[in-house]
Amino acid sequence: MRKTIVFAAAATLLLAGAASAQQQTAPQPSPAPATPAPAAPKSQTPTIESVSIVDITELPKDTQTQVNQIVAQRGDAGLQTLRKSIDATPKVKSALEAKGMSSAQVIAASLQPNGALTLITKKAS
Repeated sequence: MRKTIVFAAAATLLLAGAASAQQQTAPQPSPAPATPAPAAPKSQTPTIESVSIVDITELPKDTQTQVNQIVAQRGDAGLQTLRKSIDATPKVKSALEAKGMSSAQVIAASLQPNGALTLITKKAS
């Protein structure tokens, strides 16, 4: 189960990267390089193939505790970044909407190497 928690933290970063990659900035002029730059390595980020939504209350108590610790460590800024990334990803956003939910209820995410994304939600209290 620790693997899931680690993936939840990693997915937060991956989704944040996806959201920032969609933002375009004005190109900055740069001096011509004296030598050709090496090719950038291809991203190893898996494509989202499926989306599962799990309420935190459906998880075992020890896993709930681990998720809550990660959420507390990440803080509000990390949570907002995760939610913005979800809203910027149509496939994920529509999966939540199909369940009658929004990104405001998501507290963590886990992206597996096979492209299976699991969103952990928490009902408003």
